Amino acid sequence: MIDDEPVILAGELQRHVLDQARRAGDLERLRRGAYRTVEEPRDEHRLQTARRRARALAAAAHRQLDADHVFSHETAALLHGLRLWRVPAVTHVVQAYRRSGGAAADLARHLSTVPPAHRVDQVGLPVTTLSRTVADCARSMHPLEGLVIADHALARGVDLDECRAALGVTRRRNGTRRARWVLDHADAGADSAWETWLRYLALRSGLPRPITQAPITTARGVFHCDLGWPDWSVYAEFDGLLKYRDGGVRPGHDAAQELLREKERFDAIRATGINPVRVTAVGPSRLGEVARALTARFPEELRRTLRQHPLLPAPP
Repeated sequence: MIDDEPVILAGELQRHVLDQARRAGDLERLRRGAYRTVEEPRDEHRLQTARRRARALAAAAHRQLDADHVFSHETAALLHGLRLWRVPAVTHVVQAYRRSGGAAADLARHLSTVPPAHRVDQVGLPVTTLSRTVADCARSMHPLEGLVIADHALARGVDLDECRAALGVTRRRNGTRRARWVLDHADAGADSAWETWLRYLALRSGLPRPITQAPITTARGVFHCDLGWPDWSVYAEFDGLLKYRDGGVRPGHDAAQELLREKERFDAIRATGINPVRVTAVGPSRLGEVARALTARFPEELRRTLRQHPLLPAPP
């Protein structure tokens, strides 16, 4: 079981103790009859807090489900410790039967079977294997979300051929073309979900596949950009603002020192004649600006051939 996310069932506490703890804000309701202790989150740790809550939801469901079940899809990705574009709002579980009567709104049940070879124990919970998880997510999720998971899984050593084989195990065929695209374009060089997002936008715009962590040799040594197209001397970086806040990356993180290091790094890169495109997070209404900023760096004859990829919708 998940030791750092204790789940408390209603029957384990006297009713007046439970009610008092809930009124004081010391317990958060996960689902009917299941609670967890809560702490006041710091702003920069909201994502980690959401991930912990989702893990606790899975732990609570495991204790309350009587029939055989395996956690799957983005819940399995979460339990494997993979990056996610967004934390799942419901807990995904595979079961071999269709539930009769009213179903719990916080559970997404997938009617199927999971063979023993596709099951593992992860933090004390039954979970689909890493390769099966990647395949399920690539098939069922938005391709950007699937790509974020596949990138990180590849960095963790997943075998993409095993993922492709897992696509053929389930009876479901919807989403297979997109899933194959996700697996074909997974890249272990992405260091964050936002770097995957930037690469996804480039590929969606029809640009050639970039190199991740592209090296640039400067007078101060070799530096790396998130994306690079060396044949055209085009490079791009996602510039996350979190690293420019004290404590934004980790406790004790010094934003002033980070800013100085970034300036020295970019000055050295620009001295070579390369001026990377720097991109920050934008909403759906400004995605076109990012695409135009990237494509504008390429020669006109290439730009004339660019077409938006028909399989890739706008990021969620």
